[in-house]
Amino acid sequence: MRTVGSLPCEVTEEEHVWITVSDGTRLAARIWRPAGSDDEPVPGILEYIPYRKRDLTAIRDSIHHPYLAGHGYACVRVDLRGTGESEGVLTDEYTEQEQRDAEDVLDWIASQPWCTGRTGMMGISWGGFAALQVAVRQPKSLHAIAISSFTDDRYADDFHYMGGCLLSDNLAEAGTMFAYGTLPPDPALVGERWRDMWRERVEATGPWVDQWLEHQRRDEYWLHASVSETYSDVRCPVLATSGWADGYSNAVSRLLAHLDVPRKGLVGPWSHKYPHLGEPGPAIGYLQELVRWWDHWLKDIDNGVMDGPMLLTWMQDSVPPSTSYEDRPGRWVGEASWPSPNVRPVELPLARHRLGEQGEEVPEEAITVQSPLSVGQFSGKWASYNAPPDLPYDQREEDGGSLVFETEPLSERVEILGSPVVHLDVEADKPVAMVAVRLSDVLPDGRATRATYGLLNLAHRNGHDEPEPLEPGKRYRVSVHLNVVAQAFPPGHRIRLSLSSSYWPLAWPPPEAARLTVHTGASSLTLPVRTQGDELPSPVFGEPEGAEPMPTVVTEPGDRRWQVSRDLVQYESGLEILKDSGTLYFPDIDLSVTRRARERYASQADDFASARGETEWTMTFARGDWEATTVTHTELSCTRTEFVLHARLDGYEGKRRLFSRNWQRRIPRDNV
Repeated sequence: MRTVGSLPCEVTEEEHVWITVSDGTRLAARIWRPAGSDDEPVPGILEYIPYRKRDLTAIRDSIHHPYLAGHGYACVRVDLRGTGESEGVLTDEYTEQEQRDAEDVLDWIASQPWCTGRTGMMGISWGGFAALQVAVRQPKSLHAIAISSFTDDRYADDFHYMGGCLLSDNLAEAGTMFAYGTLPPDPALVGERWRDMWRERVEATGPWVDQWLEHQRRDEYWLHASVSETYSDVRCPVLATSGWADGYSNAVSRLLAHLDVPRKGLVGPWSHKYPHLGEPGPAIGYLQELVRWWDHWLKDIDNGVMDGPMLLTWMQDSVPPSTSYEDRPGRWVGEASWPSPNVRPVELPLARHRLGEQGEEVPEEAITVQSPLSVGQFSGKWASYNAPPDLPYDQREEDGGSLVFETEPLSERVEILGSPVVHLDVEADKPVAMVAVRLSDVLPDGRATRATYGLLNLAHRNGHDEPEPLEPGKRYRVSVHLNVVAQAFPPGHRIRLSLSSSYWPLAWPPPEAARLTVHTGASSLTLPVRTQGDELPSPVFGEPEGAEPMPTVVTEPGDRRWQVSRDLVQYESGLEILKDSGTLYFPDIDLSVTRRARERYASQADDFASARGETEWTMTFARGDWEATTVTHTELSCTRTEFVLHARLDGYEGKRRLFSRNWQRRIPRDNV
């Protein structure tokens, strides 16, 4: 990324500002705005997340908010109530209170003398969710949003559940928020109240995974704040971005298809990161695009920002399998509308261990699979963060426990753009079973790179709101939608479809091993083949730019580890993930921050009820004689009928433990 030293406007920063919302709670904000905005007001841009403006997102914030402020905007970075220095408590994600607070904050921004009264919202992940959800509420000042790595369907397309299958990221992300939601505020900003505020947070919150496990079907809990229920309520323009290595690759195309407001979509090769910080590369000049977006919608500048394709995507070229890429080769392609008339469905019948050709008559045969529980150990994370290396590895070992169907070597290049769909005529010998579907690019030397995948809990075959157990031995017609992707398969390569009855630890296994019977001839794969479209001149985007990052010093190095293990004495398989950020010192505020997270997933042989996962976070904040540490630990195991949760939280001031809490829950499995 190129650091821009000279910006059109001189920027002034207010490091800590209180914003009082309707119930009297004060939220902590950091504001960057043009130095002349007291005399010449500018539009306001809100980023609203729970990840601590003071420290944990301070480096990232210092790159893009001063840059936007230097181009004529007041950027307001606010911590949700109960996080950072904001008062109150945070008890769950995307609550009604959270959204009311956001409306109050937007009203506050619009009423400031340095603001024109027009506002926008931007954000990635939680911030993207927040902006989209607030847009539905149509606050008067909100004129546009720019969102990254988000979803419009909290049940069907988030880290909780996929195709009705419980994701292990449901536990991992609950562990993250268990840690973040119980951190103390900084006494340098809130004074001696910091202990009381910390204790209030600890006593009011807990491991959110228990709430998420209480709702194993798509009920009212998940419908709240799912914009897919209320597309027509979004009335402001939307710039939506994501990445193919991210778990949130699907929602961009859905918004383009369902919204009826001015909208643009952009999907690159990236993991869960802003496009100007995109990994794998190439990263792009996203902040320049944001300036153009805000200039048009918040300042009425006719700059052609809505010209060109509605959807820009990075068409990925073939690569060998790897858990991490510095760059993904490919090119930008454009579609004037979505769904696109340039994408046509090509249906390939499933034959015995091969994919037939379009229109081929394939005899019906019954073929079976009962996958070992180890299938899935090379699946990577549901959402790649690109650190530690967390993309899927070579699929050949996974395919050894799967049904495999593949084409002959391709005679010409095939490009797909959209969601492949697998139609299965299938039966199972257990009332609860799952199918994991993977589409891979097979190189001439046999290596297999996963391009996309999908999951379906077969008890959810008729929908996620009312699961229906299977009748063992009965044939069902089901469809599995794979994640949206843009992928090219070159001549000489094969396209492989793999089906397995487990995918652990990416997804929690069914209560017991199930044997699936797939009937060929009656089953097929539909590929969204891109036949033509806008071929864009290069370069499409400028090089990534940003403001100078705030100064920091690494005083203790971190560590990264992603280790798959198999014990052939106890027959235990495991995956251990270490994300140790070391200790980072912020000289401007004389603060040291230490972060260490560990995840472990394990199972024994093919005992599906032996699956268990655990997360542990240790976080320390220190300045002079002051030191505060939280240690959170969450364990989830299961029986055939229940999920078993154990969690604990310890808080220390220096070496003295101030509090300790424990949770134990047993939650019935609901056809999961």
